[in-house]
Amino acid sequence: MMATAPNPAVEAFLAQIGNALVIGQVSISRAGTHYELRHVADCHSSTEKLRRVQPDQLRGLAQFTSGGVFRPLKSAPDLQTGWRSTAGSAEELGLALNQLYPGALADWYAVQAPSPHVTHFREFASRQTGMYRVTTRLTDAQAARVARSCCHESLCLKRRLWTIGGLAPDRLDEKSLIPCLEPCAMLLELARKAMRMEQEEKLKIELSWGELAALRAALEAALAGPALDARPADFGSPGNPRCLRLILEKLAALPKPLRVDAEE
Repeated sequence: MMATAPNPAVEAFLAQIGNALVIGQVSISRAGTHYELRHVADCHSSTEKLRRVQPDQLRGLAQFTSGGVFRPLKSAPDLQTGWRSTAGSAEELGLALNQLYPGALADWYAVQAPSPHVTHFREFASRQTGMYRVTTRLTDAQAARVARSCCHESLCLKRRLWTIGGLAPDRLDEKSLIPCLEPCAMLLELARKAMRMEQEEKLKIELSWGELAALRAALEAALAGPALDARPADFGSPGNPRCLRLILEKLAALPKPLRVDAEE
């Protein structure tokens, strides 16, 4: 039987592991000549308490949350816990990671190059046609709000390397080893939604600064609590977390009041 050619991305990644390494929500540890994978939340759990999953079965595990909700974004921080998997070779480890985070190793390897190719927002938007062509009309400030809302660490673990005017790439300590080299389909849809909302007729609502602060606190509390929307990609839902974050971003951009403390 013909030997499998070594995968340079996997070989380079193996050199980074040492005794243990975390990628996304997965902890990888060396066990002799093998590699054990488990959820980071299960790092200190006994082996007997974790169900055994074969490397080629991890894709099924990554498809749904523990509550049975489909995961359209595999880099979302809602990977199931309570499992472990053992890879007996570099090839099996590469297979396992590709089941959990499709394309992550290839993207990680690409970033190791001196000048990795990154597709920034304007370049990405300019390629769009049809109903997504409208995303080119977003200003830099509007596009940056979309990026911060869609790529927030509570919603996606990928480290965004692409940028838009005035928005720096994510820091490594904010996200994970998985890089994001160009805007994803979910961001594109949120950008379209944001532009359509900008084109809608606006309402004039008078709020005091105290009321505005209360509104922001309510949005933050809603985002910190249980998920309001079972479908993360449904931007037509008023409870969609990315849409709520987009509103928060707009509120945060409002000018701050001048505070004058005076005694009478």
